[in-house]
Amino acid sequence: MKLTATSFSTTLEGMEVSLSPKQQQQLSQLATKQGREPKALAQEAIDLYLEEEIRYHTSIKLAQESFERGEYLTHEQVGARLKQLFKS
Repeated sequence: MKLTATSFSTTLEGMEVSLSPKQQQQLSQLATKQGREPKALAQEAIDLYLEEEIRYHTSIKLAQESFERGEYLTHEQVGARLKQLFKS
């Protein structure tokens, strides 16, 4: 299966992704069940994965920055807050 990158990079002509026979079969089966083309389903899966990776790395960076500013709770503070939450 050949996936091409067209909208994000002018230097990336195309990209080929190799799938194992099992992955090809799974992709084909899912696409058939959904009434879609395997290529479109693969593109969507890659898009979702990349969005999640960006979200994850952004949240890690924000957490590190907060920690560096001293904006964090100790283990004891978290425990106290949880006890308060579950008392209600």
